[in-house]
Amino acid sequence: MKVFDRIEINPRICNGKPVIKSTRIPISVILELIAEGKAWQAILDGYPELTREDIHTAMQLK
Repeated sequence: MKVFDRIEINPRICNGKPVIKSTRIPISVILELIAEGKAWQAILDGYPELTREDIHTAMQLK
């Protein structure tokens, strides 16, 4: 899996912040939730369009 296959940067989406491709979920939001101690399953429950691979990708960018 290539990291950038799952990430999109588009000035028209979230002001150009990196997001998970095909969503409007910024990488920064995922990283903030992880930093707060949220379990991966809680993140997936809160954002059902995410996958475990998406979270793993976000963590590789920090």
